[in-house]
Amino acid sequence: MKRRSFLSMSAAAGALLCLPRALAAEDANAAHWRDASKASVVPGRGYDNLLILIELKGGNDGLNTVIPFADPAYYALRKNIGIKREQMIHLDERTALHPALQPLMPLWRSRQLAIVQGVGYAQPNLSHFRSIEIWDTASRSDQYLRDGWLTRAFAMKPVPFDFAADGVVIGSAEMGPLANGARAIALVNRTQFVGTLRLATPVPELKTAFPDGAFGSSIETAMQAAAGRAPMEQSSSGRGVVVIRLTMNGFDTHQNQRGQHAALLQHFAQGMVAMQAALVELGRWNDTLVMTYAEFGRRPRENESNGTDHGTVAPHFVTGGRVRGGLHGVPPMLARLDGTGNLPVGADFRQIYATVLGPWWGLDASTILRQRFEPLPLLRA
Repeated sequence: MKRRSFLSMSAAAGALLCLPRALAAEDANAAHWRDASKASVVPGRGYDNLLILIELKGGNDGLNTVIPFADPAYYALRKNIGIKREQMIHLDERTALHPALQPLMPLWRSRQLAIVQGVGYAQPNLSHFRSIEIWDTASRSDQYLRDGWLTRAFAMKPVPFDFAADGVVIGSAEMGPLANGARAIALVNRTQFVGTLRLATPVPELKTAFPDGAFGSSIETAMQAAAGRAPMEQSSSGRGVVVIRLTMNGFDTHQNQRGQHAALLQHFAQGMVAMQAALVELGRWNDTLVMTYAEFGRRPRENESNGTDHGTVAPHFVTGGRVRGGLHGVPPMLARLDGTGNLPVGADFRQIYATVLGPWWGLDASTILRQRFEPLPLLRA
């Protein structure tokens, strides 16, 4: 299936197509990235490696997801919503997972699940809109950029023509990190798209069972996109897309958090297990990197409504067949909260991006991110 036919088909199926700006409309920033495309890049495996981003929209509560149960301040700060020790899943002598994440334990035990703790950025902004803009553009908190960080990557090193598109966005009309220039599709009508996709190109009937609900449906659609391949005219290993971005809603848990959060994490864990099974079935597990992100975390102290308010840092999950599993980053230090009651940053989110851009794709991460960020040791050779 050629790129043009793929895009036309998707638009007819009720998708929103985001195309690059016309050359005449390029601004100075776009011209900068056009020129940067001539720069040399570091050796890497290239765009045959798939990236799947999962946005936990609203800001996931990290302290009840990856729990520092050995810190007595945890229960002092969370007298009502703290997870009981006998219920949590212990990872080591200090850290545990929420019980709803039990389905992830086979990935953890096989060392294919990494948890990066303390992820955030300096001078955090606690507005949903502004903070996700910072994450999507990989900017500083005082810097306003138009292009998504993936858009800049694909401007510097264009995706080969035998790929159907740069990326697919599922579960949101916002292009996020693919905004302002990437050849990406935001799926508005998933059912029509999948039906048309099956007619337009041979897609294997997956044996994997997907969970019910919106997130399970998004996972199933994502796996259909991962199964699609571009024609082999120019490359023996051409893939359909380079990036798939999913959005899971509901993490802005200001009140009555315990039940809501448990249900969200259960749906998330079930979806991740189904995704891994489908990628193994497709033979793509070893060339896929899955990572979560969100605009921010939650405040350590529970509020009066048995919920949590906007905070700074949070842990994030990274998984895949070549992931170096275990705990990474900096664990939360609840005795070192700042003047607003928030946790300090342990790992800059752009270090995760640098890991994708450099070791995963072989690109010049410093040029794309506009400064150097040390990649994290998340990948095996």
